[in-house]
Amino acid sequence: MFTTLGSIAIAVALIVALYSTVAGFIGARRNIPELADSARNGVFLFAGLMTTAMLALLYALVTRDFSISLVANHSSRDLPLFPYTITALWSGQNGSLMFWSWILALYALVVMLWRWRSDRVLMPYVAAVIMLVQTFFAFMLTFVASPFAKMEMIPADGAGLNPILQHPLMAMHPPLLYLGFVGFTIPFAFAMAALLSGQLNNAWLLATRRWTLIPWMFLGLGLMVGGRWAYDVLGWGGYWGWDPVENSALMPWLVGTAFLHSVIVQERKGALKVWNMGLIIIAFALTLFGTFLTRSGIIQSVHAFAESDIGPLFLGFVALITLSATALLFFRLDKLQSESEFDSFWSREIFFLINNVLFLGAAIAILIGVIWPILSELLTGTTLTVGAPYYNLVVGAILGGIVLLMGVIPLIGWGGATLAKLKRKVIAPIGVALALTALAFVLGWRDATPLIAVALLSFAFVTTCSDMYLAARARQKNTKENFARAVAQLVSRNHRRYGGYLIHLSILILALGVIGSRVFASDQVHAMARGETWETHGYTLKFEGLQPQVKRGEAVVTTATLGVYENGQRVTTLYPAISFFDRQQQQVTEPAIWHDAPFFRRDLYIIVQGWNDNFQDVSFRVFVNPLVTLVWLGGFLFLIATVITMFPDPQEKRARERARSVPVGGYVRPAE
Repeated sequence: MFTTLGSIAIAVALIVALYSTVAGFIGARRNIPELADSARNGVFLFAGLMTTAMLALLYALVTRDFSISLVANHSSRDLPLFPYTITALWSGQNGSLMFWSWILALYALVVMLWRWRSDRVLMPYVAAVIMLVQTFFAFMLTFVASPFAKMEMIPADGAGLNPILQHPLMAMHPPLLYLGFVGFTIPFAFAMAALLSGQLNNAWLLATRRWTLIPWMFLGLGLMVGGRWAYDVLGWGGYWGWDPVENSALMPWLVGTAFLHSVIVQERKGALKVWNMGLIIIAFALTLFGTFLTRSGIIQSVHAFAESDIGPLFLGFVALITLSATALLFFRLDKLQSESEFDSFWSREIFFLINNVLFLGAAIAILIGVIWPILSELLTGTTLTVGAPYYNLVVGAILGGIVLLMGVIPLIGWGGATLAKLKRKVIAPIGVALALTALAFVLGWRDATPLIAVALLSFAFVTTCSDMYLAARARQKNTKENFARAVAQLVSRNHRRYGGYLIHLSILILALGVIGSRVFASDQVHAMARGETWETHGYTLKFEGLQPQVKRGEAVVTTATLGVYENGQRVTTLYPAISFFDRQQQQVTEPAIWHDAPFFRRDLYIIVQGWNDNFQDVSFRVFVNPLVTLVWLGGFLFLIATVITMFPDPQEKRARERARSVPVGGYVRPAE
C-alpha cells in the first residue's frame, strides 16, 4: 500500500511540476498575481508529494520489503537499520535520483517562504525555473527510473549494501554532496529569473549570495568527508586520487569560488555582469554533468553506478538547459554592459578577474581529464585514461597561481595602486616567506615543488594575517579595546571580508597538509611472525597476535594486534584488519591509524596486506603521512569560517536597501 502511495505521489508531482513551470512563467510574464501564487503553491505541494514518496521508500527499506528492486538490491536482513539501511536509499540509482529531487524540493520550499514577499518580480520566475528542473526529475522517476520498481521474483533476502559503503562517513558524504550539487539550482534560478524579467540590477546577486555560499560550503564539506572516508576505508594510505566522480564535485566548487569572488566586483564597480551570469550557468551545468557522470555509468569509479539507460536522457537535459540559459544570456547582452571601466592594471578588480580566470582554468583542466577517456574511445576506439601526474602538474600549477593572487590581492586597493607602492608592501611578506622556505629546507624539504609551495603559502598567509592585524590595530587605537575584542568586532562588522579571510587561512592550512602528506609520504611492506618486531619509519612494530575469521555482522573479520614503540616507549596499540563479505564475495581492508599528535607531525597508517595459509606469517604495509592532520584541521576551520561569512552584517544590510532603490538596469556601489 505504501509503495503504491509513493508511486502515485511521484506521478502527481510530475503534473504539479509541469503546471507550476507554466503558471510561474505566464503569471510573471503577464503580471497575473493569482497565477504566480498558484505556481508558488505548486512548489509547496510538490515538496509534500516528494516527502510522501520518500517516506514510503524509507518504510519499504525499514520493513525489508524485498519486492521493491531498490530494497532487494541494496539492503539485507543483516544490515543494521541505522545508518546503513537508510544509506541504501541513495546507494541505488533510482533512490538517489529521488533523493536529488527531494532535496531540491526542500530548498525551493525554504526559498519561497523566505523570499516571496520581498521580491514579487523575480520569485515567480524562480519558481518556474526550479519546477522546470523538477519536471525532468519527476519524469525520470515516473517513466524511466522508478524507485518503486518491482522485482520479478521476490528473494528471501536482499543482496546487501556494498561493503565499502558500510561506514559512518558514507552516511554523511553523499548527502553533503547532494546538498551542494542541488543547492546550485537556487542561484541559477535567480540568475535566469533576472534574465527573463530584465531586472538586471544587483538585487539578484544580493538575494543569492547566501544561497550560493550554502551549496558551496556543502560541496567543500562533502569533498572533505569523502576524502576522510577514502583515507579510513580504501586502505591505500591516501585521501584524494583524482577520482572522476570526486573531480565532478570539485569542478562546480571551483567555479562557485570564482563566482563568489567576482560578484564583489559587480557590486562595487558595476562590472563583470556577463561574466557572473556565465559563471553561475557553468556552475549549475557542471552539477548536472556531475550527476550524469555518476548515474550513467559511463566512467569507472568507486562512486559510479552501473551502466544504465538514463545516460542519454540526462545528457540531453544537461545540453538543453545549458544551451537555453546561454541563449537567454546572449539575448540580454545589451542590458548587461559594464557601468565603469577598470582604472588600472594594478587594481583589486583586475586581480579578481585574473583569479577568476585561473579558477575557471582549473575547472576546465579537470573537465578535460575527466572526459578524455570518453573522447578517446569515441575518436580512436581506445580508452586513454588521464592519471594523477597530469592533474598534479596542470591543476597544481594553476592552484599555485591562485595562492599567489591570494597573497597579492589584500595588498591592492580598489581603483588601483602604483607599482612602487605595491613593491613596498610586498617586501616584508616576501622576506618572511623566504625565511620560512629556508627553514623548510633546513628541516629536510629539498625538492623544488614543495619549497615553492611553502613560499607561496607563507606569502599568502602573511599578507592575509597582516591585513587583519593592521585593521584590528587601527580599530584598537580608535576604540581603546583590547586586541582580541578588536579582532572580534572587526569580523562581526564585516563578515564577508574578514570571514572570507578566515576561509583563505583555512584553505592555506589545508594546502600545507596536502603538500606534506602527498610529497613526503612513504610506505614499506614487511612480513612478520607472531612475536617478531620490525623497525620502520622511526617506529618499532611488534606483531603481538592475530584473531582470525570472527563473525561481525555481515562480515568475517581477521584482526591483527600490533604494539607500536618509539624511542623504546610503547606509544599505542593498533588493530588493522581485513573483512570478508560472503554475500558480495568482497574483501575490505580496515586500516589502523595513529595520529602522532605533536605539531601535527604525522600519521602512522597500517594495513594487513595478506597472510600465508596457516596465519603463521602476516604481511603488513605501513604508511607514514606527514602533516596530514592539517588537511582535516583546515576542513574544520573552513566550515566555521564559511558559517561566519554567511551571517549578515551592517554593510550587507545597507547594500540590500540601496539595491532595492535602484531602478532596473542600474547598479549599486555598496558602502566601504
